[in-house]
Amino acid sequence: MSVLAHGVGSRTDLPLPLGLALYGAGAAILVSFAVLLLLWRRPRLGGAHSGHPLPPRVQRAAGSAPLRRGLQALALAVAVVVLLVALAGPEETDRNLAPWALYVTAWVGLVPASLLLGPVWRVLNPLRLVSRALRPLTGPPRGDARLPALGLWPAAVSLLVFVWLELVFPGRAEPVTVAVFLLAYAVVHLAAAAWFGEVWFARGDGFEVWSTLLARLSVVARRDDGVVVARSPLSNAMSTPDERGLAAVVVVLLGSTGFDGLSRTVWWQTGPGAAGDTLSGTLGLAACTALVAGLHVLGTRLSGRLGRLPLGPQPRLYAASVVPIAVGYAVAHYCSLLLLDGQTTWILASDPFGTGADLFGTAANVVDLRAVGPDLIAWVQVGAVVLGHVVGVLLAHEKALRVAPRAPASDQLPLVLVMVAFTVAGLGLLFGF
Repeated sequence: MSVLAHGVGSRTDLPLPLGLALYGAGAAILVSFAVLLLLWRRPRLGGAHSGHPLPPRVQRAAGSAPLRRGLQALALAVAVVVLLVALAGPEETDRNLAPWALYVTAWVGLVPASLLLGPVWRVLNPLRLVSRALRPLTGPPRGDARLPALGLWPAAVSLLVFVWLELVFPGRAEPVTVAVFLLAYAVVHLAAAAWFGEVWFARGDGFEVWSTLLARLSVVARRDDGVVVARSPLSNAMSTPDERGLAAVVVVLLGSTGFDGLSRTVWWQTGPGAAGDTLSGTLGLAACTALVAGLHVLGTRLSGRLGRLPLGPQPRLYAASVVPIAVGYAVAHYCSLLLLDGQTTWILASDPFGTGADLFGTAANVVDLRAVGPDLIAWVQVGAVVLGHVVGVLLAHEKALRVAPRAPASDQLPLVLVMVAFTVAGLGLLFGF
């Protein structure tokens, strides 16, 4: 059964026993926690200063301002083409490149690109290039001193707006909607950058912040002294700063993925979401996000209380341990979309304006639904969710050893149980239970 999802595209229900997935996932997390209690009794992971420097040629390329500007100029050219196609290309969604480029190639493709290459959107972000070009007109930033107090909350809001568009707004797949979003997104962030300075993008641009968080699970990192290094993804993740608003960002990502799964279920489609209207979708997204936030706060606060930590920073302290869970959900929910429906982007790119052109020789191609088998996709989905939670438990355990080294490890149990609940709920929604 195909289900409309993610603005464009479809997904097929997968042949994997739900009970096996649920029991296996829960058991894997609990067993992992038990092993950590026995064998991982002191901090073992490196921090922001760790890692092996990459070759000088890589260092020079990573620090090359001309190369970065060139990549941003290329990304800007692509964005302009997508915008023009959205405004002047074919009116039908299945023939217009813009929705597929935004919702599949850019949004979903950002996950594997950042995991493999590091914070790619920070390098490619075309708005940074435009912001620098406008600086002589806008003058020096006047609100840069206030930006640190905002933390990552602006990025959480930015991401919430995008996932609302992607998952809720009925006209999200219309090319004109994509054009309006791209223009509005650019105007808002360029205005914010004019006030706060270019550092705004690292705190307020949801795409850049998400890419940076994804890169925390990459083997490529930048050490605290600026040197580009290769290091364990676990050590890389532990170097994530405990910034204000970090928990809000991961909660939005988890909550939106949860709503994505919920919206596919028969219960939602025949019940609260039967009308397919904006109100029911907005309330569903808000409820899923609030539920994830409540569970995260509850688990971290209970663990902090048992460990006699000061009340207040626990959700932020443990937010980095939720990043691999968000990544696992993203891979699970989007892998088939990228591998199957993602082919549409490259097909439409050959004839973006519907004039009969064949720029890349792919205009006559059709989506190959046999490119990846359903069994493989099913196992990748379950494996991504389980691995994400196991890594999350490990990172939470490492963080607890650092912030409360004398507290008994059993104090982490509330947070582990919350992660088990996330796993069971995530797999249940993934398979439409």
